[in-house]
Amino acid sequence: MHKKVLAFIFIMASAVIYAQTTITGTIYDEYLEPFSNAVIKTTNEQVVSGADGSFTLKTSLTPPFTVQVLAVGYRTEEVQISQNNDEINVILKENIALDEVVISASRSPERVIESPVTIERMGIADIKRNTSVSFYDGLTNLKGIESREANYGFKSINSRGFSTFDNTRFVQLVDGVETSIPALNFSAGNIVGLSELDVKDVEVLPGASSALYGANAFNGILLMRSKNPFDYDGISTYIKTGYISQQATDTEAFYDVGIRMAHKFSDKLAAKANFTYFDAEEWHATNIANTSGVGGEIIAGDRNSNTDYDGVNVYGDEFTVGLRQVAQAAGLPAAVIATLPNANISRTGYEERDMVNYDGNNLKFDASLHYRPWGTEDFEIVLNSRFSRGNNIYQGTNRFSQKDYLVQQYRIEFIGKNFFLRGYYTGNDSGRSHDLRFVGIALNEASKPSNQWFGEYLAAFIASGGNHGVARTTADNNRLQPGTPAYEAALNRIIDAPITEGGAGLKDQTSFYHADANYNFKDLIKFGEIQVGGSYRKHIVNSNGTLFTDKDSKINFDMFGIYAQLQKKFLEDRLKFTGSVRYDKSKNFSGNFSPRIAINYALDESNDHILRASYQTGFRNPSILEQYFGLRTGPNSYILGTADENLDRFVVNATNRNGSTSSITGRDAFSRAFLATSVRNGAPVRAEVAPIKPETVTSYEIGYRSIVGLSSDNILELDINAYYNQYNDFVAFKNVIVPNYGGLTPAGQPDASATAALASGDFTEITLNTNSLADINSYGVGIGANTKVFSSFNVGLNYTYSKMDFNRASDPNFSPGFNTPEHQVKFMFGNPNLFKNIGFNVNTRWQSDYLWESSFLNGTIDSRLILDAQVNYRLPAIKSRFKIGGTNLTGQEYFVAPGSGKVGSLYYISWTIND
Repeated sequence: MHKKVLAFIFIMASAVIYAQTTITGTIYDEYLEPFSNAVIKTTNEQVVSGADGSFTLKTSLTPPFTVQVLAVGYRTEEVQISQNNDEINVILKENIALDEVVISASRSPERVIESPVTIERMGIADIKRNTSVSFYDGLTNLKGIESREANYGFKSINSRGFSTFDNTRFVQLVDGVETSIPALNFSAGNIVGLSELDVKDVEVLPGASSALYGANAFNGILLMRSKNPFDYDGISTYIKTGYISQQATDTEAFYDVGIRMAHKFSDKLAAKANFTYFDAEEWHATNIANTSGVGGEIIAGDRNSNTDYDGVNVYGDEFTVGLRQVAQAAGLPAAVIATLPNANISRTGYEERDMVNYDGNNLKFDASLHYRPWGTEDFEIVLNSRFSRGNNIYQGTNRFSQKDYLVQQYRIEFIGKNFFLRGYYTGNDSGRSHDLRFVGIALNEASKPSNQWFGEYLAAFIASGGNHGVARTTADNNRLQPGTPAYEAALNRIIDAPITEGGAGLKDQTSFYHADANYNFKDLIKFGEIQVGGSYRKHIVNSNGTLFTDKDSKINFDMFGIYAQLQKKFLEDRLKFTGSVRYDKSKNFSGNFSPRIAINYALDESNDHILRASYQTGFRNPSILEQYFGLRTGPNSYILGTADENLDRFVVNATNRNGSTSSITGRDAFSRAFLATSVRNGAPVRAEVAPIKPETVTSYEIGYRSIVGLSSDNILELDINAYYNQYNDFVAFKNVIVPNYGGLTPAGQPDASATAALASGDFTEITLNTNSLADINSYGVGIGANTKVFSSFNVGLNYTYSKMDFNRASDPNFSPGFNTPEHQVKFMFGNPNLFKNIGFNVNTRWQSDYLWESSFLNGTIDSRLILDAQVNYRLPAIKSRFKIGGTNLTGQEYFVAPGSGKVGSLYYISWTIND
C-alpha cells in the first residue's frame, strides 16, 4: 500500500516538473543597453530583469502563451512563447509622453492624453536627460511651471500666478503625504521630498484641484511617487560636485551625495532607505539700494544722500524717527525745533552679508518597511519615517536664516487593490532660525539704545551747524563692528534670544496630524467608476509667541473634508464624463463645496485625438500664518493674522515718543485704524476691513491633445490648453495704521488725540491678512509640442501666456501679487544616444519682464534667457552614468524677486551608479 502511495506521489511530482516551462532572455533599451528592473510576467508569475538585463522565468503554463515585458516610461511589449526553454531578447522603446499613465488627475490610472485636466509629467527617462542639477530643478522646464530659486536646496514650484516664495496656494505630495512645513503651510521645495534615486515619476496639475485634494490645492498640485522596494531593489548611489559662480562672492564648490538601498526579502517583505546630503553656497543678497520701507519699492538715494535711508539687504535701518520729534521729546524750545529740518532720521543698519553664513546644507533621510501579507500587490502595509535637517535663507515678510531646522514625518498606510488608508504626523523644529531684520535692530540696540543714539545725533547735528554726516558719525561711536569678537558674541546672543525677549530667534515646534482614505467601487459597481474619500487634519501651533499669538498657550484647530467622484464612458468609450464634488470644513470658517465637471471626447477610435472641457472650483482656507500671525516686522510694525479669535489674542505695548506706553489689540486694527497710504498722504481714511475667510476660484478650461503619426517610427505630440479663472474673496495684505491713543469722530475721522498721535509718530503700523473686494480674473494659454528629427533627436517646444485682469477701482489699496511673466517660451533639444553610450540635452527658457509684489518688497523683474545643458556618458561595465553640465550658462545673473540673492551660474559633474 505504501509503495503505491509513494509511486503516486512520484508520478504527480514528475508531472508537475514536466509541466513547468522555463524562459530565459535579456531585456535591452532602444540603444541596445541592458535594461534592469523590467518586469517579465505571465498571467500567473513574474520576475524582474537583473542589472545585465537577463532574466529566468519559470511558469506552470504550457506553450503557446504570451509573456508581457513592462517598465515605467516604456511601451509594453508582448512576446509569444511557442516552446519550453525559449530564449527571447526584447527591446523596450520609450513611451511617448501622452501615452504615459498618470493617477493624479482622477486618483485612478489613465493615459495623459485622456486626463480630464491639464497635466505635466516627468518620468525616470526624463530625469536621466535632465539638464538641471536635480530632477526637482528640472520641473521648471515643464509647460506652465515656474520655479522661485531661493537657493540650491529651496525652490518653490508654482503654476498660474499669485505666489511668492511662501506659496500656500500650491500643494506638494510625496506618496500622498503633504510635504508642507507645519508652521508655514507650504512646501519648502524638495527639502522634505525624495532623493533623485528614489523618484519613480512626478506629476503636476496646474490650476485648481480642490475637488479631489481639498484646501490649498488652489494653484495646482505636485505629486511625487517613490520606487517600491518590491519592484526596485538593489543599491544605487550618486556623487555630484562642481562650483557655483556669482559676482557677489568668489566661486564656491558644492557637494551633493546620495545613496538608496532597497532589498526584497521575500514576496511578503521588502524595505528601503535613502540618504542624501548637500553643501552649497547660497545666492548672496547684497543689494544696498534705498527703499521706501518694508513692503515698499526701490527709490532714489543712498546712505550718504538720504537721512531716512532703508537699504534692501540692510537691516536695523528700519528704525526711523523725525528729527523734530526727537527735539520735542528732549524738551527743546519750540523756536529751536522750528529751525530744524522736517526730516526723518534712520539708524545705521548692518548688511545681510555681515550677519549670515551663506553655507547652505541639508541632510535628508527616509526609510520604509513594506509588508504584503498574501505575497501579492493586492494588499500592502507601509511604515515610513522621513527626516530633514539643514540651513538655508528664506524670504517671506522679512529675510530669515533657517539655521539647524528639523522636519520629521511618520506614516502608516494600508494600500489595497481599490483603496488606501493612511495616517501621518509632521512636525518641525525651527532650531536656531532667526529674523534677519530683527538681528539688525537688536545689534543696534546692543551697540547703543535708540533713545540715546537719536539724542546724540540731535546734539551733534546742532553743534555742527546742521551737518548730518557729523551727526551720524558721532551717534555711531562705539558701534559694534562686524568681524570683531564683541560683534560675534552679540550676534550669537541675539540669534538665541526669542523675538519676544528682544532678540531675533524663532522658537517654533508646530505640528499636525493627518488621516485620509479613498475607496474605488469599480469591482462592485459596473455602471461607472465611483470613488469616495475623505481627510482629517489637526494642527498644533506652538511658536512660543515668536511667530504666532501663542505665547501663553498653544493653538489647536482642525479641519475635515469628504468627496465623491464618478467617471463614466459613453459612445463606445469615446466620450468620458468625470464629475466630482468635495465638502471641506475648518474650525474657524464655514464649509465649502468644490464641484468639478469634465468631459473628454475622442475624435478617433484609437483615442489619439482628444478634446476636453472642464469646469471646476477651488478654495483655500487661510494658512496658519494668515489666521494666527502675531509677528513683529519692524520697530513699530506687525503682521497680524485675522481669524476672529486671534484679534483678542494679539496684544502689544507700543512705546510713545515721550516714553509712555499704549496697549494695542487686534480689535483696534479693525475699530480705529486708518489706511496707511492715506495717513502718509496727510488725509487719513478709516480702514474698512473684516476678519479673514476662505478664498475661492472658479476655473473654466478647454484643451486638445493629439498624437500625430509623421512617419512609421516618428510622431508629433500636441498639447494645447486655455483657461479662465474668476477669484472671490482673494486673500491679501492690507496695511493700516493705529494711533497709539485717541479714537474716531462720528464721521470716521481721527479725533484730536488721534490726530496728535499720528502727527507725532505715536502709532503702530499693522499689516492685516484679510480679503479683498477687488474683481480679479486671470486667463492663459499653454501650447506644447514634442517630436523627433533625424530619427533620434528629441525636440520639444512650449509656450505659456498668462494674464491677470484686475479692476483697481474696486480696491485701490490692494496689491494682487500675480508675480508671473506674461510670456514664457521653453525649448528642449537632445539625443540620449548621439554616439554609443554618449548623449546630450539642452534646455533654454525665456520669459518677459513682470511686476513682483510681496510684503517684503515690490519691483520689476527683468526679462531673461536661461541656457542649461548636459553631456552624459554611460559605462555599462560598471553600471555607471557620468554627466557634465551647467545651468545659466550665459552667465547673465538675475533676481528671482526684489531682495533675493542674485542667481548666477552652476557647473556640475555627476556620477550615478545603478540608476
